[in-house]
Amino acid sequence: MDRELVIRARAGDADAFTTLVESAADGLYSTARLILRRDDDAEDAVQDALLRAWLGIRGLRDPDRIEAWLRRLTVRACYRAARRRRNRGTVEVAIDGVSEPSSPDRAHNLAARDQLERGFRRLPVDHRAVLVVHHYLGLSDADASDVLGIPIGTMKSRLHRATTALRAAIDADDREPVLTAGRTL
Repeated sequence: MDRELVIRARAGDADAFTTLVESAADGLYSTARLILRRDDDAEDAVQDALLRAWLGIRGLRDPDRIEAWLRRLTVRACYRAARRRRNRGTVEVAIDGVSEPSSPDRAHNLAARDQLERGFRRLPVDHRAVLVVHHYLGLSDADASDVLGIPIGTMKSRLHRATTALRAAIDADDREPVLTAGRTL
């Protein structure tokens, strides 16, 4: 991002901040959508993060780190949104229609994507966040720990636990129903 825009935004220039936000918003939304798995929650989280960014931009010490700072604000906003959703006790029902795949490769890719999606939904938000920051954003361990606001060792152990949990969730989906007293569950 343009260092001059960041400096102007820190000085209170709303137009400079708007320009910064326009260039970062899509990436922040993608990150939030992957963590929260819902469009409306992702939009709310990004809105919350950008509001906090505007209110706190004067405290940004290093203008060159604004992207990492915005990502960190977004991840924290995702945690808050997930907590609010959990406290509300909402239930998500998927209604997306799936068209017939046109080729065996496409069918395999759709099946693998669906399997990964089901496993990912079973993970807690902190596990989804570490997987998104590390694999989707492609950040180094140090940058990922900075974005998540946790020590690098914690980030690495959380990444390992998240990967293990994702594999377990996918394996659980693959298992056949268990026979109990002559019935299939």
